[in-house]
Amino acid sequence: MQGWRSEARPAGRSGQWLPGSGSMYDKMGARRNGRRLAEHSDSGSESQPLLSSDASHASRRSFGGICMFPDSETSDFETTVTTEVPSGEKKDLQSNVNRRPPFYHGNTYEKFRNGLPDEMNSMTYNRFQYYSKLRAYAPEDESALVVPDHVIPTSVFVPYVPGRDQESPKQSSFVTIFAVWNTIMGSSLLTMPWGIERAGLWTGILIVILMGALCLYTAYQLLEVQKCHGFNSPDGEVADLSRELLGRPAEIVAKSFSLIVLLGATIVYWILMSNFIYHSVDYLYDTVNGVVVTSSDPNSTYPAVLCMRHPDLYNITISMKHPEEAIAFHQIWDLEKTVPIFLIIIIAPLINIKSATFFTKFNSLGTLSIMYLLIFVFVKASKWGINVQLSDSESPSYVPPFSSSFPALSGMLALSLFIHNIIISIMRNNKHQENNGRDLSVAYVLVIVTYVTIGVVFYICFPLKKSCIEDNLLNNFENWDLMTAVARLFLFFQLVTVYPLITYMLRAQIFTALVENEYPGFFHVLSLNTLIITVCVFFAIFLPKIGAIIRFTGALSGLIYIFTLPSLLHLACLRKHGKLTLASTIFHLLIPVIGGVNLLSQFFVSDH
Repeated sequence: MQGWRSEARPAGRSGQWLPGSGSMYDKMGARRNGRRLAEHSDSGSESQPLLSSDASHASRRSFGGICMFPDSETSDFETTVTTEVPSGEKKDLQSNVNRRPPFYHGNTYEKFRNGLPDEMNSMTYNRFQYYSKLRAYAPEDESALVVPDHVIPTSVFVPYVPGRDQESPKQSSFVTIFAVWNTIMGSSLLTMPWGIERAGLWTGILIVILMGALCLYTAYQLLEVQKCHGFNSPDGEVADLSRELLGRPAEIVAKSFSLIVLLGATIVYWILMSNFIYHSVDYLYDTVNGVVVTSSDPNSTYPAVLCMRHPDLYNITISMKHPEEAIAFHQIWDLEKTVPIFLIIIIAPLINIKSATFFTKFNSLGTLSIMYLLIFVFVKASKWGINVQLSDSESPSYVPPFSSSFPALSGMLALSLFIHNIIISIMRNNKHQENNGRDLSVAYVLVIVTYVTIGVVFYICFPLKKSCIEDNLLNNFENWDLMTAVARLFLFFQLVTVYPLITYMLRAQIFTALVENEYPGFFHVLSLNTLIITVCVFFAIFLPKIGAIIRFTGALSGLIYIFTLPSLLHLACLRKHGKLTLASTIFHLLIPVIGGVNLLSQFFVSDH
């Protein structure tokens, strides 16, 4: 199939074989259905990161490598022999004198029918076992006796990604940098101008740079610790390193705060989806019914810009052809009362699907939304021009260099720059491991530049009073503004595809920790999803402040994942190698103190 190739793709825990995946029964336990499975490791594979560490393990086996198979697949007459190989080394191999045909165990498919797609029938599955056993007799050349493409089901073929090595599941530095940048970027882009306004212009820029540097340093610490002590858990993440170096309690803490990050993301996404669908439907209703919303600012040169925080300065007037119908409509379609509940009709069926693999195909929407927001901000800023007054504090365009509410930005950045729970998985698949430090640094520089660009450009060009900037910059625009309407609709569809992935990772981590099965049953999943949606709806109705949620979630989770665990793991690593010094101890113990101060300060700043 020209332009397509098979490769190992992320597989779920508990031994799932996912469509579009190149691995079977990845991460199986030592026993399954009373049969012991042998695990063999290959050279690694591509990872498609989300927000979870435990639920985003990439399969480290490909169809061209040695697949896992039950020991009882061999004959009772098998004996261990020593076979010469080209390198002169000896290997203990299983030799079956009376080898059975590849179609022998027809009941194998029945035993694993819940983990295989429809096209993976008994014959196809046993062919993979057959080729896997042949690989045991292959020379060191990895290209020998690989599974032919015509045997592999079409579901495991994926489009070739430019920059990837065609012969290896590893990815180039360019792809790695882009993956880190794309993973960190998210809904925080919408809140960045608000964060700069909270901190002041120069203080805001400085905080973004310093927090970016600190997050880069601690993320790099995790990579270094994994390099030295990750041999016991090559597919592991921060929680696994914490168990190895700090003990079981540290592992529990790491997993718990990873859940907090995911739960915070689901809440923020629900609020944003409610906002986007509300304004999109409202825009359609106003267009159909001739409702006109205009700004009554006497000096209004920018009629599409709103200031909801100062209604006395920038009032809103509404004219409509049928006021009674419009009033009745908005009683039913209310942003903070009914829309978060109506959203359940769309989202609930999606998050109860057993596997969320289908939604991974829409990951590119995240990149497109970032590009569109960049274009959106630059187009609006070019129309407004620069509106900055550095000396006259009474001017609507006054920009303070410093603001005492700057912790709001630092707390928000703790989540906006957060990637620590999956950074090991992403960088593990870098083709040139020696460039991990460089590639991670380049990615973080790009993130910092993107945040500063969006935040500062929107802030200095915003034509009204700077305190009018909302924690969702799209709320500063009228519904009838075309670019804003397109942005809201585009972002809504993006979040509809992302939200099921986040809830999937959340439930996988919870159920794996509790019952060691990421899908214990439909009613268990339904109960957990009902609880998650209830929490999201509660916040969307009673506390629809994404700025507050992001900064508190970020400050709390960042205290553990950004400031504390990397530092403690680094100190434990130095101590184990006898390289721990007093200066290093003091320096790395100060980092968690910074995280603690950042968390406490969130209680002393407001969102206005």
